[in-house]
Amino acid sequence: MRGIISMERSVIGRAGAGVASGVIISDWNHPQIVNPKLLFGRIGSGFRKRSLEFRGVQNGLGNAGFQSQFCRIRRMSVNCKAMEQSQSQIQSASSNTVYQGVYGPWTIEPSDVREVILYRAGLVTAAASFVVAGSTAFLPADSFLKQTLEQSLDVFYLLGTAGLGLSLYFIHIYVTAIKRTLQALWALGVVGSLATYIALAQPAGQGLVQYVLDNPTAVWFVGPLFAALTGLVFKEGLCYGKLEAGVLTFIIPTILLGHLTGLMDDGVKSSLLGLWMALFIVFAGRKFTQPMKDDIGDKSVFMFNALSDEEKAALLEKQKS
Repeated sequence: MRGIISMERSVIGRAGAGVASGVIISDWNHPQIVNPKLLFGRIGSGFRKRSLEFRGVQNGLGNAGFQSQFCRIRRMSVNCKAMEQSQSQIQSASSNTVYQGVYGPWTIEPSDVREVILYRAGLVTAAASFVVAGSTAFLPADSFLKQTLEQSLDVFYLLGTAGLGLSLYFIHIYVTAIKRTLQALWALGVVGSLATYIALAQPAGQGLVQYVLDNPTAVWFVGPLFAALTGLVFKEGLCYGKLEAGVLTFIIPTILLGHLTGLMDDGVKSSLLGLWMALFIVFAGRKFTQPMKDDIGDKSVFMFNALSDEEKAALLEKQKS
């Protein structure tokens, strides 16, 4: 036992002496004497090796490849910043301002802002599609642009119908029955348009729009769609006093009835069509100059309508007291 202890002391003593003289013991079971200069030299060479490997990767990609990878990372950063900015714009539009409504205070939420944006986007889509399709009436007959657009009239009709449907879905009208009526007219017009295309236009080898132009009685089938549009612009003109919306309320049914009855010649129809196109663009464009709260309306009314009868009675009783 004493021999073992003395051996351990001897080894420890040698280790201490080794450390003092610049030598370390790396393993107790298998002692190895390593020079510190050699050890740090290996560490330094390891760092240099990693640096050379990184440079090798860069050279393997080539300067252009390495720069493209770097640019890709920068583009990802820019896209993230753009998403953050768009989100902040929506949040900034939803102000913390408290508005006093008929049934109580209310504020603009981010969901309200999104609904208004979608409502206005639908109007822009409908207006742009109608103007592009209607422009064929004013282009020269032998124009390449006219011939190209005429081949896509049904596509523009579909886009305009979808845009109008989107707006009617997000429109804010206090009387729910009126909103449902406009949506029902839109749906009836969609069904009528589809039936006209399948049963009448296709067998005649024509598109839907061209068939309605050549056969005025087809207005009966597509008319409800334009009746829904008339109701929308009437609501806008009545609520906000917009002149272009008020004029459109009369122009739209006038052109349709004139085409249906045949009492309006082509010159008058073309003039009214041009006026319709111009006012429709002005109407859709001016929507983006309105404050968000205008298209939202009195939010407290919608909140009140969503309550049960008992909750409505309790709220009215509370307001009286």
